[in-house]
Amino acid sequence: MPITTLSGREFNQDIARAKRAAEKGPVIITDRGNPAFVLQRYDDWRHQAGARPGLSLLEALADPASADIDFEPPKAELGFRPADLS
Repeated sequence: MPITTLSGREFNQDIARAKRAAEKGPVIITDRGNPAFVLQRYDDWRHQAGARPGLSLLEALADPASADIDFEPPKAELGFRPADLS
């Protein structure tokens, strides 16, 4: 599977070229010479992510294999402040 590398400028100037390249394999898009993004076909991404078509969120959460996934949600900051009870 060929990997194509495009600068951010090349990507912006010819998105169709990037999409054609992504049909053959991942496209690495650089920012100031450093890899920053990857463009690939959605089906390829779903396969790599282990997604199963038609799987609901409830089914995914109930899957015993999901027990091995580390998930630390960020603490919600709702902008509330303590009530002044004086």
